[in-house]
Amino acid sequence: METLWYVIASLGAGIGTGLAGLSAATVMVPILIVLCPSFSGETGAYQATAIALASDILGSAVTAYTYARHRNIDLKRGGLMMACILAMCTVGSYVAYLAGNVVLGAFTLFLTFCIGIRFLVKPDTSRPDTAAKGARLGPWEVAVSLFFGLTIGFGTGFVGTGGGMMMLVVFTVFLGMDLKTAVGTSTFIMTFTALIASVSHILIHPAILTEKWDVMLLCVAVATAASLVSARFANRVANRTVGLVTGAVLTVLGAAMLILHYWDFLSGCELIVQILSCFGVFLAYVIPCLMVLAPIRFLTKVPSFVFRKLLHIVAFTFSALMIHAAQSWLAATLAALLAVLLIYPLLTFCEKQAWYARALVQKSPGEVKRSMIMIFTVVAAVSAVAWGVFGQQKLAATAILMWGTGDAAAALVGIPFGRHKVRSRWTDGKKSWEGSGAMLAVAFLSGMGMLLFTQGLALPRALLTAAIAALAGTAAELFSPSEYDTVTVPAVTLVMLLALGSV
Repeated sequence: METLWYVIASLGAGIGTGLAGLSAATVMVPILIVLCPSFSGETGAYQATAIALASDILGSAVTAYTYARHRNIDLKRGGLMMACILAMCTVGSYVAYLAGNVVLGAFTLFLTFCIGIRFLVKPDTSRPDTAAKGARLGPWEVAVSLFFGLTIGFGTGFVGTGGGMMMLVVFTVFLGMDLKTAVGTSTFIMTFTALIASVSHILIHPAILTEKWDVMLLCVAVATAASLVSARFANRVANRTVGLVTGAVLTVLGAAMLILHYWDFLSGCELIVQILSCFGVFLAYVIPCLMVLAPIRFLTKVPSFVFRKLLHIVAFTFSALMIHAAQSWLAATLAALLAVLLIYPLLTFCEKQAWYARALVQKSPGEVKRSMIMIFTVVAAVSAVAWGVFGQQKLAATAILMWGTGDAAAALVGIPFGRHKVRSRWTDGKKSWEGSGAMLAVAFLSGMGMLLFTQGLALPRALLTAAIAALAGTAAELFSPSEYDTVTVPAVTLVMLLALGSV
């Protein structure tokens, strides 16, 4: 399980570096010290910081190279800060070793959350009077560079953050760089600060290499790849988009890490623990999926309807996984309803952003928001009825998975290949035999797998139950108006599963 957290931490670290010049430690250290038992010892946070700094070396290097190719580095205005930062790295690293886990761990957790909020409040850090690249520093700017260079350099060694966020603020607010130039310059500097701080950490505490060399190699490789992809993405989209994406990821991550850090206090209420566990499944599954889907959307020419269905597949599979892993029907139901409460304001805010229409092509205004809210509302209802009333937890998850995978297959096959429309006075004439056949086949396979491996039904009964439920769900989708099939398909599928699949 720890290996999974290593990969997630490295992905988040690389994306933060490539998007906004954030140090790998901003994301990686909280995950390692909170979720990985092997980093819970006396020097665990120090070792996590060293691994994050090592990951920063190549991650920052490939990011800086990408920004340099787009002429987004200004060393003439950032050179003085670079010299001061490099001079103070080793001092901060030694003090961090003396400080230990308590100072380092708590500071990093709050830092992650605050950086995320800051990006959401003001995603574009550029100021109106942006300075020309290569312009000379004035007396005030020299003083600012000296002060912040020395303090950021000490913080780089002490906290292991690389100083990326602070450099970003100084470069944009005080030195007048545009956002992308600030990111490119800060990551160039971080390449060297991370190298110095990482070597200092290892020399002070050599056990990092002897005990955690395999973790270090994995984190470095994953973070470097993620940095390269996200840096290419950042150089193709607007500054505001970069800030909003970074803010959303870090705010959610920071909040989750703070919850885990104060788990002993929150664990007094069993229901709260169960609901938070459901959201833990959300974080562990959905965030990596979105990290993969975002580059697909912006860096490829995938059709809009395919991308929409990929999002639906993520939502459906997460919902089935959450119900399957939940400890009570009430926790699963409330977690789904809380998701609705979070999704609505988030998507309402995002709809006002220019990138939203490009990322999610809608059939009508607000269509994506309504669709996601409907999905999680129906998930809550299915959980409450199947599990809460009939005590069938696994069948609730099965109904959701059959509905979601079948619906996605119907669109992915029916839209490009559906040449034979179903003509009947009971249908709307928009659906095809090809799409319906794909839905039937995929829903059947999903249902049969769930009934065999989670419900424990014998093969003949699993085949019959899955076939009847899939056929009923496909018929409901075929004969229901498009605006109602989000309700009718899972309802009919669930009724068939309860009638035939309960044991």
